Amino acid sequence: MKEKDKIWLTTDNPAIIFEDNTVGRMKKELWDASKEEIDEVLAEYEIPSELEMGKAGTYIQNTVRDQVIKNRRKNDIVFIPVGCTENHGVHNVSGLDTFMVTLILEGVRRYTAKQGNPVNIAFPPLNYGGHPYHHLGMPGTVIMPEEVVRETMINVMLGLWNDGFRKQIIINNHGHLWMLEAALQEFMKRYQLPGIFQVMDWHRAVREFFYPTDREDSLETHFVHAAEAETSVARLMFPEDMVDMSVVQDAEGFGYLPDGHFDKSVDPFRRPHRWSEGEGHAAIERAAVPEGVVGKPSLAKAEKAKRPIAAILKYLTLVHDQILERFPAGEVPPVEEITLRTEKDMKPFLKEPGSDGWKSVYELPMIGQLAK
Repeated sequence: MKEKDKIWLTTDNPAIIFEDNTVGRMKKELWDASKEEIDEVLAEYEIPSELEMGKAGTYIQNTVRDQVIKNRRKNDIVFIPVGCTENHGVHNVSGLDTFMVTLILEGVRRYTAKQGNPVNIAFPPLNYGGHPYHHLGMPGTVIMPEEVVRETMINVMLGLWNDGFRKQIIINNHGHLWMLEAALQEFMKRYQLPGIFQVMDWHRAVREFFYPTDREDSLETHFVHAAEAETSVARLMFPEDMVDMSVVQDAEGFGYLPDGHFDKSVDPFRRPHRWSEGEGHAAIERAAVPEGVVGKPSLAKAEKAKRPIAAILKYLTLVHDQILERFPAGEVPPVEEITLRTEKDMKPFLKEPGSDGWKSVYELPMIGQLAK
């Protein structure tokens, strides 16, 4: 089939189409689902639920070692949530990004556990994240240097790989994606290890579901920082006392160029630039939106977040299932097809950690442009 003959799955909204593949068909099904069907999806993942970072057996770090090993032998995928500390308006907590992504992944863990194959979650490695320039100076926002972010992620990935978690999916919930992409690429250049490594902004992965429509349960505005979309997710998933709508403030940023060049947070318009691809064309937060929001969080309702959250839960489950189907626990893509190393040389490093003949990744000879 020629590309021009590709079949697309259309919707009643001309801006929203889906590819005719497993991802697109899954999204189309949720796009067409009734509100009752969306509620059924959320119930499968037990959304909303209490935060689980302090609950034993939910993360690698709060699960006893013996059980971690048993879990890994069945499922060696690890989700790595990444958030930050950032001003999200006086009505929200500054850990919003971290709590949002961990709550989503906890839902996926609960769902896969019911299937007898719980996915692994690592504690968030970046409670203080990197930031774009225009966040500089905002009270409540803590900015880590880019090299700290990058090196932290590289070393987290290396340590998890050494422990047998060789399928790593970094789920980002903050505006420092380019730093995480750089970390992933540098990790591969530096160590050349076989495995599956991905990073994604979860919001952008299901951007279609943040598009305002005339539906009853739809958002009314496009996804922008700390506004209707993020506050709606918080109202759906957070404890009530972590969102205070009685003090909510709306605010609008401003720029100096005509609209159309830079996209919104989840790239709904397919504009020439992503939001992160420039500075100086718009005022920084401190000058334009000292309130810490860009838009109308006052419009937020839990109901409006249900379809986007159902979409990301289903998408992450699909990613998880397809990876394990292609490469069951303990298996990785062919060494000599995705690295410059040899299968023979990697054999001791690919054994189960701690088993006879296993070698730690920290004994790995360096090769390529970074070899010393």
